[in-house]
Amino acid sequence: MANSGAATVKPPRVKLKLTATERKASIMLALLFASRMLGLFLLTPVFAVAALSIPGGNDAVKVGLALGAYGLTQAFLQIPLGMASDRFGRRPVIVAGMVLFVAGGIMCALASDINWIIAGRVLQGLGAISAAITAWVADATRPEVRTRAMAMVGGSIGLSFAVSLVLSPVLVGEFGLSGLFWAISLLGFVCLLIAAFLVPAAPQSMQPIVQAKVSDVLRHADLLRLNFGVFCLHFVLMAMFVVVPGILARLGGYDSSRLWEVYLPVILLSFVLMVPAVFYTETRRAHKVALEVAVAGLVVVLAFLPWASQQFVPMVALLIGFFIAFNVLEALQPSLVSRVAPPEFKGLALGFYNTAQSLGVFAGASLGGVLAAAGNTSYVFLVCAVLTFVWFLTARGFRNGA
Repeated sequence: MANSGAATVKPPRVKLKLTATERKASIMLALLFASRMLGLFLLTPVFAVAALSIPGGNDAVKVGLALGAYGLTQAFLQIPLGMASDRFGRRPVIVAGMVLFVAGGIMCALASDINWIIAGRVLQGLGAISAAITAWVADATRPEVRTRAMAMVGGSIGLSFAVSLVLSPVLVGEFGLSGLFWAISLLGFVCLLIAAFLVPAAPQSMQPIVQAKVSDVLRHADLLRLNFGVFCLHFVLMAMFVVVPGILARLGGYDSSRLWEVYLPVILLSFVLMVPAVFYTETRRAHKVALEVAVAGLVVVLAFLPWASQQFVPMVALLIGFFIAFNVLEALQPSLVSRVAPPEFKGLALGFYNTAQSLGVFAGASLGGVLAAAGNTSYVFLVCAVLTFVWFLTARGFRNGA
């Protein structure tokens, strides 16, 4: 009996480590993704104010289109370029995408008015390489350690936006709006070099990024909820930043070059306060609860922003609350996609997720511009609050929360 009991004792689990090649590939791909996202995000925190210096920059509708235009082309091309990387290889597709990104940035830097900036942003969006980068991470890592590698890449989104909030006003203050676009183009060129020379070659997966029918994803209720969630999150982010820079400039007397004085403490405090929430979520495996609480927090923040937009201190306080929830959701939702998507169509699920994110960027910036042009910034916050409340109702039906 003793031997029988001993036989049932399970051996201790060994935590696998990334190999040197896997670690280098993961770090380089995370750096590539972070640099690219920083190049995209740098425009967001200051453009609504900085655009006033160029012809047509006082048109809120066109400002919104300029912010969101890249999201539209990204949305249409994420899955096709992911499939192209299956056929032609990850490196050539990503390098070609970064060439388009750099060309679009240069067009914006040389733009004589807002219309040329919109055209440049459309060109930037043609380099829709998120799905190809994700696939390259999968190629370069074993399944047992892939989640850690994906987390490194996914975490770069929130970090990039945080850095952009502080760096963007400084660049505009020193070099103007054109200088900001030259900096964005330089970041794109750095990404091109990383993709071309620094990411180790990896044997390409024999399984394509699209491994199932579209209907398989569209029938998966939890994936649809997550796609709707990332659409809402980036819709709200872009719509808010059509009007937030102008509000801060009006209430605090800041020009575009000094907005970092507001953004820096907001981001630092939100990151500090976010850590306990992330730690609790992971240790208690409370992903569903964290999702609902974070979305509910966004609803509350957005509902109070029309009132706070008339007073500087409440406005800053609610921005801190917004970024606590935003950072939690930005990290939580991709993790949930990887948890709930069956292996046979995980690639297609990630493609739809990236597409929904890009559509949210376009729709939020564009509609935010239209609402702001109506002359009442409160409309932007109220529409975002209603949309986020709908998101909260859908999130409550999420089943695979563990």
